[in-house]
Amino acid sequence: MTPLGNLAPPFRRVPALALALAIALAGASPASATDGLALESEQLAALAHQLDLIDRLAEHAANTAPQSRARHHFDYARLRADLKRVRAGLQDYLVPQRAQPRDPVPLAGDYVRRDRTDDEEPSP
Repeated sequence: MTPLGNLAPPFRRVPALALALAIALAGASPASATDGLALESEQLAALAHQLDLIDRLAEHAANTAPQSRARHHFDYARLRADLKRVRAGLQDYLVPQRAQPRDPVPLAGDYVRRDRTDDEEPSP
């Protein structure tokens, strides 16, 4: 008996806790898996909606960006193309149209656009 009464030492409580957890998880109903899939679909649909909002913001920023001849420009068209690819991938997952997987199109990822004159060497 321990000084605090009839408490088991910590190393004996861990297997009992693991056993109780295993029994609880084994008794989980299949409906919880269905609920998990529904929750995932809702979260992915919300993500697609957020991508739509980001796309609108990118379009607005592209239209209001200064037209000055700076050396580097943010490439809004490339960003919007990547957003479109991600959105299409989400939509394909949420509403599959075929059983076979497809090859993903790689994202550009580089959103800095340089003017063509930047490739030339500066004159001394």
